[in-house]
Amino acid sequence: MSISVVILTLNEEKTLPDTLASLRGLCDDVVVFDSYSTDATCSIARETGARVVQRRFDNYAGQRQAAISEVTYKHSWILMQDADERMDPNLWSEMIRRVIEAAPDTAIFRFRRKDHFMGKWIKHSSGYPTWFGRLIRVGHARVERSVNEEYVTDGNVEHLDGHLLHFPFERGLAHWIDRHNRYSTMEASIIVREALEMTRVGELFSPDPVRRRKALKSLGYKVPFRPLLTFVYIYVLRGGFLDGYPGFCYCVLRSVYEFFIDLKKTELQKEMR
Repeated sequence: MSISVVILTLNEEKTLPDTLASLRGLCDDVVVFDSYSTDATCSIARETGARVVQRRFDNYAGQRQAAISEVTYKHSWILMQDADERMDPNLWSEMIRRVIEAAPDTAIFRFRRKDHFMGKWIKHSSGYPTWFGRLIRVGHARVERSVNEEYVTDGNVEHLDGHLLHFPFERGLAHWIDRHNRYSTMEASIIVREALEMTRVGELFSPDPVRRRKALKSLGYKVPFRPLLTFVYIYVLRGGFLDGYPGFCYCVLRSVYEFFIDLKKTELQKEMR
């Protein structure tokens, strides 16, 4: 038994070669699910033997859901990998072993990432550990939420020990800022649309780390001076200062991103009055 990999792309000619290289000799079924790139992304994918499927982008959840439900894969488990993530061979070996041993009702495996910035793993300032449930059994999971997507299943969820390696700044700081400008617009829209439903206090103590993070995030949107508190939380309380100058810079970027969300949320709320 093996695992298929699907990679969402849009003009990823700079990041995709290293991503595909990290899968070489491990995966025999790689699909590049492309949003009609205008650079060399698709040709790079085809040159390495990956299949290319194209779909017009609507939102992140829609694109990921289409990737897992509208493509035929060689294997019954698929990994949703991003173009700026690199596979660790140890994680791959663990995934293969775990899907072979998986009970029939196991539908998702979660793992963590190691985020890199300025040439180092920013363990503390990145909010590590954050769990991502992107190794899924075909036909047993769905994707919700248009940004910062959530993988939902009625089956069992298990956790892996290994990590994916994440390089979110590989296309440059300007690209990261532009992308998070778009993210903040989408996030603000979701917050307003959902009217900030009240978080159940009990969720903050859930044994499920994803549910705890979601509850904490929802509660956080109600707190005054949230961007400033975000900086204090990740830089001081979570130890971002231990990551040195890269940690400081990343914590500032994160707080600015949260500031954008709050400003856009306020703007949308005024427009709706």
